[in-house]
Amino acid sequence: MPDWVAVVLAVLGALVLVWVALIVALVAQHRRLGRELDWREILRLIPDVVRLVRRLAADPSVPWGTRIWLGALLVYLLLPIDLVPDFLPVIGVLDDALIAALVLRYVIRHAGRDAVARHWPGTTAGLEGMLALIGLGASDG
Repeated sequence: MPDWVAVVLAVLGALVLVWVALIVALVAQHRRLGRELDWREILRLIPDVVRLVRRLAADPSVPWGTRIWLGALLVYLLLPIDLVPDFLPVIGVLDDALIAALVLRYVIRHAGRDAVARHWPGTTAGLEGMLALIGLGASDG
Protein backbone atom coordinates (compact mmCIF):
# COMPACT_ATOMS: atom_id res chain seq x y z
CA MET A 1 0.00 0.00 0.00
CA PRO A 2 1.39 3.45 -0.89
CA ASP A 3 2.31 5.73 2.01
CA TRP A 4 -0.24 8.40 1.04
CA VAL A 5 -3.07 5.84 1.17
CA ALA A 6 -2.00 4.82 4.67
CA VAL A 7 -1.98 8.48 5.74
CA VAL A 8 -5.45 9.11 4.28
CA LEU A 9 -6.81 5.98 5.97
CA ALA A 10 -5.19 6.97 9.28
CA VAL A 11 -6.74 10.45 9.11
CA LEU A 12 -10.18 9.06 8.26
CA GLY A 13 -9.87 6.48 11.03
CA ALA A 14 -8.86 9.17 13.54
CA LEU A 15 -11.84 11.33 12.59
CA VAL A 16 -14.21 8.39 13.03
CA LEU A 17 -12.68 7.58 16.43
CA VAL A 18 -13.00 11.20 17.58
CA TRP A 19 -16.59 11.18 16.41
CA VAL A 20 -17.32 8.00 18.40
CA ALA A 21 -15.60 9.43 21.51
CA LEU A 22 -17.68 12.60 21.32
CA ILE A 23 -20.84 10.56 20.92
CA VAL A 24 -19.99 8.57 24.04
CA ALA A 25 -19.23 11.79 25.94
CA LEU A 26 -22.48 13.38 24.76
CA VAL A 27 -24.52 10.33 25.80
CA ALA A 28 -22.87 10.38 29.24
CA GLN A 29 -23.51 14.14 29.57
CA HIS A 30 -27.18 13.76 28.62
CA ARG A 31 -27.64 10.92 31.11
CA ARG A 32 -25.95 12.96 33.83
CA LEU A 33 -28.30 15.88 33.13
CA GLY A 34 -31.33 13.60 32.90
CA ARG A 35 -32.18 14.78 29.37
CA GLU A 36 -33.57 12.72 26.50
CA LEU A 37 -31.17 11.86 23.71
CA ASP A 38 -31.71 13.19 20.21
CA TRP A 39 -29.64 10.81 18.08
CA ARG A 40 -29.72 13.15 15.10
CA GLU A 41 -27.85 15.73 17.18
CA ILE A 42 -25.35 13.14 18.33
CA LEU A 43 -24.66 11.98 14.78
CA ARG A 44 -24.17 15.59 13.64
CA LEU A 45 -21.81 16.62 16.45
CA ILE A 46 -18.42 16.01 14.80
CA PRO A 47 -19.32 17.47 11.40
CA ASP A 48 -20.88 20.48 13.16
CA VAL A 49 -17.76 21.05 15.30
CA VAL A 50 -15.47 20.77 12.25
CA ARG A 51 -17.63 23.26 10.31
CA LEU A 52 -17.73 25.55 13.35
CA VAL A 53 -13.93 25.57 13.65
CA ARG A 54 -13.51 26.21 9.91
CA ARG A 55 -16.06 29.05 9.92
CA LEU A 56 -14.58 30.71 12.99
CA ALA A 57 -11.06 30.45 11.56
CA ALA A 58 -12.24 32.24 8.40
CA ASP A 59 -14.17 35.00 10.21
CA PRO A 60 -12.22 38.30 10.19
CA SER A 61 -14.19 39.53 13.22
CA VAL A 62 -12.64 36.77 15.35
CA PRO A 63 -9.35 37.93 16.91
CA TRP A 64 -6.29 36.98 14.89
CA GLY A 65 -4.65 35.02 17.72
CA THR A 66 -7.82 33.00 18.22
CA ARG A 67 -7.95 32.17 14.51
CA ILE A 68 -4.37 30.90 14.73
CA TRP A 69 -5.40 28.53 17.53
CA LEU A 70 -8.34 27.33 15.43
CA GLY A 71 -6.07 26.69 12.46
CA ALA A 72 -3.63 24.82 14.66
CA LEU A 73 -6.52 22.69 15.99
CA LEU A 74 -7.57 21.76 12.46
CA VAL A 75 -4.00 20.83 11.54
CA TYR A 76 -3.59 18.79 14.74
CA LEU A 77 -6.83 16.90 14.14
CA LEU A 78 -5.87 16.11 10.55
CA LEU A 79 -2.29 15.02 11.24
CA PRO A 80 -1.84 11.28 11.78
CA ILE A 81 0.80 12.00 14.47
CA ASP A 82 -0.66 12.85 17.90
CA LEU A 83 0.49 13.13 21.49
CA VAL A 84 -1.19 9.77 22.08
CA PRO A 85 -1.42 7.57 18.95
CA ASP A 86 -4.99 7.22 17.67
CA PHE A 87 -4.67 3.45 17.22
CA LEU A 88 -4.69 3.00 21.02
CA PRO A 89 -8.26 2.20 22.07
CA VAL A 90 -10.10 5.00 23.88
CA ILE A 91 -7.08 7.00 25.09
CA GLY A 92 -5.86 7.53 21.54
CA VAL A 93 -8.94 9.59 20.77
CA LEU A 94 -9.21 11.34 24.10
CA ASP A 95 -6.21 13.58 23.47
CA ASP A 96 -7.90 14.89 20.30
CA ALA A 97 -11.18 15.48 22.13
CA LEU A 98 -9.39 17.14 25.07
CA ILE A 99 -7.37 19.47 22.85
CA ALA A 100 -10.49 20.35 20.82
CA ALA A 101 -12.38 21.13 24.04
CA LEU A 102 -9.54 23.31 25.38
CA VAL A 103 -9.27 25.27 22.12
CA LEU A 104 -13.05 25.75 21.94
CA ARG A 105 -13.10 27.01 25.54
CA TYR A 106 -10.32 29.46 24.61
CA VAL A 107 -12.24 30.56 21.53
CA ILE A 108 -15.43 31.19 23.50
CA ARG A 109 -13.56 33.17 26.13
CA HIS A 110 -11.74 35.34 23.53
CA ALA A 111 -14.13 35.56 20.57
CA GLY A 112 -17.32 35.37 22.61
CA ARG A 113 -20.22 32.99 22.82
CA ASP A 114 -22.12 35.07 20.24
CA ALA A 115 -19.45 34.38 17.59
CA VAL A 116 -19.70 30.65 18.27
CA ALA A 117 -23.50 30.76 18.17
CA ARG A 118 -23.43 32.80 14.95
CA HIS A 119 -21.25 30.22 13.20
CA TRP A 120 -22.76 27.07 14.71
CA PRO A 121 -24.14 25.04 11.78
CA GLY A 122 -26.41 22.78 13.83
CA THR A 123 -29.44 23.25 16.02
CA THR A 124 -29.67 25.14 19.30
CA ALA A 125 -29.84 21.84 21.16
CA GLY A 126 -26.63 20.72 19.45
CA LEU A 127 -24.90 23.96 20.45
CA GLU A 128 -26.05 23.54 24.06
CA GLY A 129 -24.77 19.96 24.03
CA MET A 130 -21.38 21.01 22.67
CA LEU A 131 -21.10 23.79 25.26
CA ALA A 132 -22.00 21.33 28.03
CA LEU A 133 -19.38 18.89 26.76
CA ILE A 134 -16.61 21.48 26.99
CA GLY A 135 -17.80 22.61 30.41
CA LEU A 136 -19.47 25.88 29.43
CA GLY A 137 -23.13 25.42 30.18
CA ALA A 138 -25.80 28.09 29.85
CA SER A 139 -24.65 30.08 32.90
CA ASP A 140 -20.88 29.78 32.29
CA GLY A 141 -18.63 31.63 29.93
